[in-house]
Amino acid sequence: MTVDLKKIGLFLGPLLFIIILIFPAPSALSTDAWKVIAMASFMLIWWVTEAVPIPVTAILPIIILPFFGIEGLDIRAAAAPYANPIVFLFMGGFMIAVAMERWRLHRRIALNIVRLTGTNANGIILGFMISTGAISMWISNTATTVMMLPIALSVIDLLSENPDQLSENKGMKNFSISMMLGIAYSANIGGTATIIGTPPTVVFAGFMEETYGYTVSFANWMILGLPFAVLMIFLTYWVITRFLFPNRLGEFQGAQEVIKNELAKLGKMQIGERRTLFVFGGTALFWILRNQINQLVGLFLPTLQFSDTSIALIATVLLFVIPLDYKKGKFILEWKDTEKLPWGILLLFGGGLSLAGALNETGIIDMIGQQFSSTQNVGLVIMLGLTAVSLFLTEIISNLALVVVFLPVVGGIAVGMGVDPLLMCIPVTLAASCAFMLPMSTPPNAIVFASGYLRIPQMVRAGVILNILAILLIALVAQYVLPSIFDI
Repeated sequence: MTVDLKKIGLFLGPLLFIIILIFPAPSALSTDAWKVIAMASFMLIWWVTEAVPIPVTAILPIIILPFFGIEGLDIRAAAAPYANPIVFLFMGGFMIAVAMERWRLHRRIALNIVRLTGTNANGIILGFMISTGAISMWISNTATTVMMLPIALSVIDLLSENPDQLSENKGMKNFSISMMLGIAYSANIGGTATIIGTPPTVVFAGFMEETYGYTVSFANWMILGLPFAVLMIFLTYWVITRFLFPNRLGEFQGAQEVIKNELAKLGKMQIGERRTLFVFGGTALFWILRNQINQLVGLFLPTLQFSDTSIALIATVLLFVIPLDYKKGKFILEWKDTEKLPWGILLLFGGGLSLAGALNETGIIDMIGQQFSSTQNVGLVIMLGLTAVSLFLTEIISNLALVVVFLPVVGGIAVGMGVDPLLMCIPVTLAASCAFMLPMSTPPNAIVFASGYLRIPQMVRAGVILNILAILLIALVAQYVLPSIFDI
C-alpha cells in the first residue's frame, strides 16, 4: 500500500494550523508571533508535500495575516511583497527567455558552443556541459535540459556503431552516462551564475531587500556566481569523466557531422532571431555595466538612474514593440507567447517574501537570532552545517520552497551571531541549486534519468561526491570571496 503524501499533507496542514492556534502562545512569543508560526507550519507542510500547487500555498499570507488582525500586517502590507521589484526583474528575465525559445536563439548558441569543442569524446561532453550551463544562466534549467537532451541523444546514437549493443561497450556506456549527468548537473549549476538564472537566487535577492534593505545587484551576484558556476561545472566534468565514468574513447569522427546537421536545420538567422539577440545582448550588457552606465547618464540627467528591474522591464517592452513586419503587425513577442511564462513562480516569490516579512515583523527572526548570540566563535562551522542542511534537504523537497522557508531562519541565526546575513544566506542559496543525488531532486535530473541511460545508483554515486565538493567550494567562496565582493 503506497502512502499518498499529497492527501496526507492536504489535511495535515490545516489541522496543524488549528492545533497550534488552540494552544496558548509560549511566554517567549507574542500572540501575533504564535499565529504567524501556525501559518508558517501550514504553508511548510503544503509546500513540502505539494498537497496543492505550490503557488496556491503562496497566496495564504494574503488571506491569513489580515484575517487574524496581526499588527502591522493588514491586507496592504501582506500583499505588498507580491509586487516587490525583484518579482518584476524575474518576470523580465522570463520574457527574454520566452523570446529566445520562440526564435530558437538558445539552440543556435548551444550548438555553436558544442561545435567549437572538437571531436574528442571528453571534449564533446565538456562542450555539452558548457553549452547547457551558459543557456541555463538565462532560461530555466528545465527548458535548457529539454532542449539539450535530444541533441545529446542524436550524438550518442550516431557515435554508437550498434546502439542495440550499447550496454556491452563500457566506453560508450560511460560516455552516455557522462553526457546525461553532465547535462543535468550543468543545467542546475548554470542557473547560479546570474541572479535571474534560478528561482532560489531571486528569492534570496528579494529577501535581502525586504528584510535587511540590502540590494544585491545583477553585477555583484554575477561576479560571485559566474566563477562559482564555472568552477563547479569543471569540477563536475572532471569527477564524471576522469574518476567515476572514464570512457577512454578518444576521437570521434561523426560528432561534428551531427552538430553541422543540427545547425543546418536552423538555417540562416531570421530577423526575429537577430532582433532577439540584440535585445538579449543589450539587456545583459546593461545589467553587467549598470553602475558605469548610471555614472555616465548622471552627468547629463542626474535624476535618471537605471535599476536591474527597470532594465528588465524596458527589455520586456522592447520585445513587444520592436517590429518584424510592421505592416502585418508582427513583433518579436506576441502576448499569446506569455502563456509559457511560469506565472505561478512569481506568486511563490511574493508568498515567500510575505511570510518572511511576517516572521520579521512579529519578532520571530530576532528570537531565533538570540539563540545563537553566544556562538560567534564557531561561525564557519555553523555556516558549513547550514549549507549542508540546505544541500541535502533540496534533494527531497523543492529548492524554491526550501529557500523561502529556510532563509528567514538563516538570516536570524546570522544576526544573532553578529555576522552579516549575506555570509550565511548566500551559501545556503547556492547550495539549494546543487542537488545531484536523485532523479526527483530537480526536473533536469528527472529528464535525463528518463532517457534510460542512467540508473539511480549511478546518479547517487556521482551525487554524493559532488555534494561534498559543492559544500567545500561554497565554504571557500564564503570565506575568501564574499567579503571582498560585498564589502563585508
